[in-house]
Amino acid sequence: MSNDIVISRDLNVGVGFIPSEYLKPGEDEHRIRNEQFLATGKDPSKYRGLEPFELETLVRQNNSCSDWSQFYVSDPFIPELISNSTFAGMVRIGKMERVSLEHHDLHVFAGIANSQIIACDIGDNCAINNCTYIAHYIIGDNCILIDNAEIHASNHAKFGNGFVAVGEPEDVRITIDVMNEAGGRWIYPFDGMNCGDAYLWARFRDRKELIRQFCRMSDALFDPRRGRYGMIGAGSIVKSNGIIKDVMVGQSAYIKGANKLKNLTINSKEEARTQIGEGVELVNGIIGYGCKIFYGCKAVRFVMLDNSALKYGARLIHSVLGENSTVSCCEILNNLIFPAHEQHHNTSFLIASLIRGQSNMAAGATIGSNHNSRAPDGEIEAGRGFWPGLCTSVKHSSRFASFCLLAKGDYRFELNIPLPFCLVDNDFKDDRLLLSPAYWWTGNQYALMRNEAKFKSRDKRCDKSLYFEYSPFAPDTAQETLKALDLLEEWAGVALDAYRAADPKAAEQFTAASGLSDKATVRAAGQALLRNLQDPLPFEVLALGVEHSNRDCVVRKPCRAYKAYRDMLLWFAGREVLAYTSSHSKTSSWESLSKTLAPDSHNGLGMEWENLGGLLVSRARLEELLQKAEAGAYPTWKEFHEEYSGLSAIYPLDKLRYAWAVLGWLYPAGKRAGAVTGVAAGPSKEALVQALRDLALLSDFVAEQVYQSRAKDWSNSFRKATFRSDEEMFAVLGRPEENSFVRSTQADMKSLKTAIQGLSEAL
Repeated sequence: MSNDIVISRDLNVGVGFIPSEYLKPGEDEHRIRNEQFLATGKDPSKYRGLEPFELETLVRQNNSCSDWSQFYVSDPFIPELISNSTFAGMVRIGKMERVSLEHHDLHVFAGIANSQIIACDIGDNCAINNCTYIAHYIIGDNCILIDNAEIHASNHAKFGNGFVAVGEPEDVRITIDVMNEAGGRWIYPFDGMNCGDAYLWARFRDRKELIRQFCRMSDALFDPRRGRYGMIGAGSIVKSNGIIKDVMVGQSAYIKGANKLKNLTINSKEEARTQIGEGVELVNGIIGYGCKIFYGCKAVRFVMLDNSALKYGARLIHSVLGENSTVSCCEILNNLIFPAHEQHHNTSFLIASLIRGQSNMAAGATIGSNHNSRAPDGEIEAGRGFWPGLCTSVKHSSRFASFCLLAKGDYRFELNIPLPFCLVDNDFKDDRLLLSPAYWWTGNQYALMRNEAKFKSRDKRCDKSLYFEYSPFAPDTAQETLKALDLLEEWAGVALDAYRAADPKAAEQFTAASGLSDKATVRAAGQALLRNLQDPLPFEVLALGVEHSNRDCVVRKPCRAYKAYRDMLLWFAGREVLAYTSSHSKTSSWESLSKTLAPDSHNGLGMEWENLGGLLVSRARLEELLQKAEAGAYPTWKEFHEEYSGLSAIYPLDKLRYAWAVLGWLYPAGKRAGAVTGVAAGPSKEALVQALRDLALLSDFVAEQVYQSRAKDWSNSFRKATFRSDEEMFAVLGRPEENSFVRSTQADMKSLKTAIQGLSEAL
């Protein structure tokens, strides 16, 4: 028959949902359906057949059924509330009373009208009107279903999860190709997956046994038997939709005007309602609690985690989008994106990338706009706080440290920027790359200090059991800062050597005036230069190995950057120790602190840190976890996630011990030599006292810089041009000293200085 349409005289529709070859002896097609039904709190034994007068009323109301003996109801049941509808297969209907259901401006009566229902379980007091086809679904209590064309589930439905049902070939398995378009980092999506799971699975591809165990752990989550019904949770509204096939819908969801929803799990609950709106097409995905998807969005092979949003035609394909993220009007392909990502505007593209969250894509940005290899296998990796500017174009393959800000421009070559908090810019006149390390600290304290509070306020997760690090001053950024200091010293030493070779006489006068030794090693000379001198230097310091080109890559104001990086380390480490002593007054002596905070092999100064989707973990602890996974210690991902909870619980202490080691490095007992390696001890008592003095001075600097960086907007003559007078500007914008964040920062700095004084006295 054309178009695979089969015409049959068998009118027993709704029977034989599961082919007989997939049923064991004694099983029927309702085996899993009844398990699901019981799991909702419903007891099949509480349902009864129709009384003769009820059947007569249903027929008189223009209803038909292929087998009325398979029509079951629960008391109380008012048959007059069902009209003009067709039923087939076993149908169970909960309480049907004369009540109305109201949702915002929608007000309807409970009942079923003008609909076709095939082998479904319908909860108490639902309103189902003008639904052309509903088959093999379990519908919760008090649901409203209106004007839906097609809602049904197949016997092999997987609801967006990446497993294979009995009798299916492996090639039907749904995978997501994150971070790489060529597919070399595929993962199996599953309900409950988080960014950490996706990251570990995609990152450690060289550990074949680990990947095999991850696959096994995923498959073990699911029952591969055929016959699972779709579900619509209690209190959900589903109206004016086209096709809904193989979709699991949680409680209190709102789905309106979608074109096509297929093979999805839509998590939703009363305290975190998920909403899906007009023109949406979603296929093969997992949607977290509290998500919002509206206005023509398209998503295929995706995972959206809790409290994320797609709006205004956004496209999300082969990607995992972290919690608390918003994507509007743009395209995301083959990405793994950690929490708190913002991407707007119609010409923004993000392709084949790992973005570690707290990021913002400006209008016109094209991150990964082309491939430089013979295959589409390039990748881009960026740390937390990545912010490419307007119309920025970045090529594969590139890598950026945390809180890199890219000025507007076309970056023609691959980049590897190891300097955190760095402003990257093009010098078009002289065709150079310009790097301003520590820019956020030296040029925009207001934005930097506001970051943590901003992201915390946007964290609407219902489950906050995992500690997401939102502070810019944390072990991962401190680790990058320590490496950046080493690089600046090396680059400054190389530049000084080149200066000496090019102009020995001028170099001799310079080194004599600055106290530099001619016999010092390149690294030591660079360190002394950056510590002792001020910008500008009589020569340029060039960054080496940061761009795949032959042009100069200039470090702007290296002396200022070097000092700023050290201040940032003190700001991180000093405040962590101070916060601990403020809440543990009995351990405020140096002896107690030194004993309690002594770093170990899990959190020493040379320790690497990994970002598992917002949760920071030391590499040593992560390695222990991965080795256990390789040994098959975890039956499923659920048990593996329990380890995340343990890592989250130990993280504050690990961070604190790492901060103690950083203080010891900043204020060493002896002369510092060499790079950061091994487990560093903490500061001496005298060093800690000095660190607190410096921290107090730094708090004054921070308060002033937060104010000054905000006050720039009021002193900008062009910004003033739209106002008739200063008075009008103040009436519209307020005054900088009245800004709420400026005032809260000043209050915080006063509290910090009070705590510093208290600890200093205790020491």
